[in-house]
Amino acid sequence: MLTLQGVTYTHPNSDLLFDGINLTINKQEKVALIGNNGVGKSTLLKLLAGHLLPSSGQVRAASKPYYLPQLFGQFNDQPIAQALQVADKLHALQEILAGHATEVNMEALDDDWMIEERCAAAFAHWGLDGIALSDQLGTLSGGQKARVFLAGIDIHQPDIVLLDEPSNHLDSLGRELLYTYVTSCRHTLVVVSHDRALLNRLNKVCELGPQGITVYGGNYDFYTTQKAIATGALNQQLKNTEKSLRKAKETARESMERQHKLDARGKKKQEKAGLPTIVMKTLKDNAEKSTSRMKGIHAEKTGAISEELGRLRDALPDIDKMKLAISHSTLHQGKRLLVADNINFGYGDQPPLWKKPLSFQVLSGDRTAINGANGSGKTTLINVLLGNLHPRIGSLHRADAKVIYIDQDYSLIANELTVVEQAHQFNSEARPDHELKICLHRFLFTKDDWEKPCAVLSGGEKMRLLICCMTIDNRAPDIIVLDEPTNNLDIQNIEILTAAINEYRGTLLVISHDTYFLKQIKVTHTIEIA
Repeated sequence: MLTLQGVTYTHPNSDLLFDGINLTINKQEKVALIGNNGVGKSTLLKLLAGHLLPSSGQVRAASKPYYLPQLFGQFNDQPIAQALQVADKLHALQEILAGHATEVNMEALDDDWMIEERCAAAFAHWGLDGIALSDQLGTLSGGQKARVFLAGIDIHQPDIVLLDEPSNHLDSLGRELLYTYVTSCRHTLVVVSHDRALLNRLNKVCELGPQGITVYGGNYDFYTTQKAIATGALNQQLKNTEKSLRKAKETARESMERQHKLDARGKKKQEKAGLPTIVMKTLKDNAEKSTSRMKGIHAEKTGAISEELGRLRDALPDIDKMKLAISHSTLHQGKRLLVADNINFGYGDQPPLWKKPLSFQVLSGDRTAINGANGSGKTTLINVLLGNLHPRIGSLHRADAKVIYIDQDYSLIANELTVVEQAHQFNSEARPDHELKICLHRFLFTKDDWEKPCAVLSGGEKMRLLICCMTIDNRAPDIIVLDEPTNNLDIQNIEILTAAINEYRGTLLVISHDTYFLKQIKVTHTIEIA
């Protein structure tokens, strides 16, 4: 069991991250911990792991959790055995087998005589053949590092497992191994992830937000259904409140017009009656006070409704606040944009990259995924198709087309520019500055953000800025190329990207191991790399 009681965490710079978090995770529950970037999901996982201490409150775990971090750079200088915290046991076993059965070695081994066999079996299961425990972790790819730490679960056999974005660097085969583990394991499991296919294999969703943790008793699809119902109700409430505000303003206008007419008629009657000036002034003052009171009553009512309207609009999901209108390609459907005939590529004197030469065509309007294992050369193929590299053999035809290449770091965004300067880079119609700022505001970049350097933006913010820039540019791309675009995004920003791509009418080439994302953007063709 894992328990959080009144947990508060404050950053070393005194910024409050979250306050008074309460949560109970029962034995063998499988929990998804989700929330927007920056709310503190990874920090909460580190608190559960005991790697951080809360500023106040208590964290209790029935046993020591096994923690798989999101980043592995801190272990790069260590041998794999040390990174997995089995180096001392393995050394002790070797010493004992060599005849040095000292008290220190026996204590270090702790009767774990099968440690070597368990390590070998775990590495074989996770596809780590050819990798030795003595190898430096820093020599491995991101996907191999993730598999090493996943193998650590089989080695240590913990009761509680905490996983922070475990599928980020895994290829399709690695993800399938992870999904199988999550489905079949009997551990208490807490997973931070934006991989919806993985989240659907967990039986409880805990959403971390500014108000704390909200628990949903089902998988991710159940969560999205409940959120959609809540958002629908919120949108209906928003419409009703907008209608109430219009009615209140109309009532206020009609009341004031009616009062002015009454005042005018009263003044005429008073003038005809020849009332003394002092009486006329008193009556006028009384009428003005009455009108002022009426104005105040209506202003208070419309102000309260306006305040409620603002609160409801702020509560809307970000995606509901945006206008995701990327211009459409003008190329006719079916135009041959890329035709590859038995192409292959090699770096320098190295052998060809692909076991089989590639032949395919991409037509205007196609939505094509490039599939292959980690290290198979998917990004290299993209660079060949873009003309940045040239095939060693075979022929490649490229039609004249405007291409936008979006990688996982959103490198089209220039770090040295400010947000508003970046918007001007796509301002092909020379729109005035205020129109660009209105567009930026639609994509949640407020006045406080306009002069920020792009270098300080998160992955999700860069993605939103790039989509904003694409809506500003009237020269629609004929081809959008996406290279692992979801790796550095939270679920909310993946949904924004998905909605934008689905609004776009043109050709799409995408590299992604996120099968849920590929399904959502309606991929219809694949290029398989062996």
